[in-house]
Amino acid sequence: MMAIRELKVCLLGDTGVGKSSIVCRFVQDTFDLNTLPTIGASFMTKTVSCGNELHKFLIWDTAGQERESFYTLKKWVKELKEHGPENIVVAIAGNKCDLSDMREVTVKDAQEYVKFINAIFVETSAKNAINVGELFERISQQIPPLDPSQHNNNGAFKVGRHKVQSGRRCC
Repeated sequence: MMAIRELKVCLLGDTGVGKSSIVCRFVQDTFDLNTLPTIGASFMTKTVSCGNELHKFLIWDTAGQERESFYTLKKWVKELKEHGPENIVVAIAGNKCDLSDMREVTVKDAQEYVKFINAIFVETSAKNAINVGELFERISQQIPPLDPSQHNNNGAFKVGRHKVQSGRRCC
């Protein structure tokens, strides 16, 4: 019997950076060029295999409000580090990598920042299905496997809740 672990993911980022498109690409493998801005928040799930476990991503897609994405990202990360759970996984998606001629943040600057905050960084394109699955796979890989002591006598896993969030924003 495989353990099912719930990974709570909250997508954070400014308006228009592609949060909803990343979720739709990951969960449904679709892309809609005419996606409307999220009002409030939306919720989707997807379960993927990770080693001897199943990771069920519980994904909250929040509404973006600002337009200074890299600056706002730093504010979100600071809040997450100060008020989030101790074992939080932070992942940053440099979305819209297919529009490299419109890039506002260099790859070098993004990589230096994620190294400084000990985060995951993946360049993605929800439109062209580039590295979206890899983003969530890398989040999964940051989750330590269940302790063998969490097996009960009949070989089944005891599945508990494990808080994981992904602060994410696009460059």
